[in-house]
Amino acid sequence: MFKGNLRNTLALFALTWLINAGALAQSKVDKDGFINLIDGQSLNGWSIIGNGSWVVGNGIVEGNKAMGYLITDQSYKNFIIRAEFWANEDANSGIFLRCQDRTKVTSDNAYEVNIFDKRPDQNYATGAIVDVAKVSPVPKAAGKWNTFEITANGSHFKVVMNGEVTVADGQDAKFSQGPIALQSAGGVVKFRKLQIKSL
Repeated sequence: MFKGNLRNTLALFALTWLINAGALAQSKVDKDGFINLIDGQSLNGWSIIGNGSWVVGNGIVEGNKAMGYLITDQSYKNFIIRAEFWANEDANSGIFLRCQDRTKVTSDNAYEVNIFDKRPDQNYATGAIVDVAKVSPVPKAAGKWNTFEITANGSHFKVVMNGEVTVADGQDAKFSQGPIALQSAGGVVKFRKLQIKSL
């Protein structure tokens, strides 16, 4: 009798756990199919590279000291990213796609969607994909919250900033997949949303 009750209890526990785990997994995907990459409370799912100072809390991930990166533990191939970010006038940052080296992230071994209003070459300032797609018109991000919608689908890349215009659109086939990284390379940059949907 006792063994039978124990088996029933364990079976019920296992079933409850599976239901709860399934519900938790579903809760991470929003109605549009996007998954949150940052939770604003921790750096779960990310690794730190370099000497950047990352402050996390109140729904925000903030980089405020050069030079460093956060890089996802997971690799991604074709996707859409939705991001919300704030940068001060001196910010030098970016969202790096399909990184090829987890220990050293650069625009030479990844695709960099720039957040850098003061970049000397304004063709690749905020909203551009460095050395792939120039920015036109040239937007300014400093001192306000902005949105990016970034599409990487095969060799096609597109960036839309603040939902108004296609900022950058280009083709490149060097890198097919890899992790995503956030850069802190001067000034202050804050991210309060970073979501991804696989294509």
